Amino acid sequence: MELFRFKKDIPFMRHALVFNTISVLTFVAALFFLFHKGLHLSIEFTGGTVIEVSYPHPANIQGMREVIETLGFAESQVQNFGTAQDVMIRLPTQKDLSTAQVSDMVMGALKAADSTVELQRVEFVGPQVGEELTTDGLAALAMVVIGIMIYLAFRFEWKYSVAAILANLHDVVIILGFFAFFQWEFSLTVLAAVLAVLGYSVNESVVVFDRVRETFRDRRFGRMSTPEVLNHAITRTMSRTIITHGSTQAMVLVMLFFGGPTLHYFSIALTIGICFGIYSSVFVAAAIAMWLGVKREDMIRPVKEKDTTGGAVV
Repeated sequence: MELFRFKKDIPFMRHALVFNTISVLTFVAALFFLFHKGLHLSIEFTGGTVIEVSYPHPANIQGMREVIETLGFAESQVQNFGTAQDVMIRLPTQKDLSTAQVSDMVMGALKAADSTVELQRVEFVGPQVGEELTTDGLAALAMVVIGIMIYLAFRFEWKYSVAAILANLHDVVIILGFFAFFQWEFSLTVLAAVLAVLGYSVNESVVVFDRVRETFRDRRFGRMSTPEVLNHAITRTMSRTIITHGSTQAMVLVMLFFGGPTLHYFSIALTIGICFGIYSSVFVAAAIAMWLGVKREDMIRPVKEKDTTGGAVV
């Protein structure tokens, strides 16, 4: 389905050097902020106190957040789990307060606001758990990257594999750079969004490269140069890109504006990833493939002539 038909090919590759220079500068800036400021990790990674409470009626999550903020816990996480009556509260580690003292303060404030609240569980999550989560998260990211490279190398050619993975890592690093620069909280849900962006971005690269392969194999475009083939392939996928990314971004924006604090940073990570995913598939992946020397012969293997004499071919 094409809602947006482009009659002429857009000369994307003509401006590839300019846009990739911008990409490199953005990438370097993201790395700088990652190493200089670092990520503002949530208590899931750094450790803290976990409190589970329940109500006989649906809990007022926003009201609970306001009550807890009055106690000085500005970075708390309050969310439902299981049912609307059950609530999980995560609080960062306090230097001068024990887990029991933190629990008593929170429960006292919650009971003052609603006496029907009941404490279900209190536990301390140590930093060693956060280290395991960090290690497992990095391992998951590495396995996704390796899997994508192997898949693209088998489906297309190694030049496409290198181009796509560099473009996808470009997206991931820029997302992390945004979180480091603004010191947004990096939680497990944000990590899930980063992994989702990896798969989402590589899907766009696969669609573009698949159209590139079709164009190279089509005899009607036999006289096209590699940049012209890339321009044609990207232009032909623009309608699909606008529809797919537009509808996805619309749903993400709904989560961003109406999903509440729980989905806020998750939605921001997806928003950044979708925007840069489109950019990287066009101006990063395709341009890198062009500079790596992708050509028609990579997609069209020469046909070996059969020996009709019955002897060995010399």
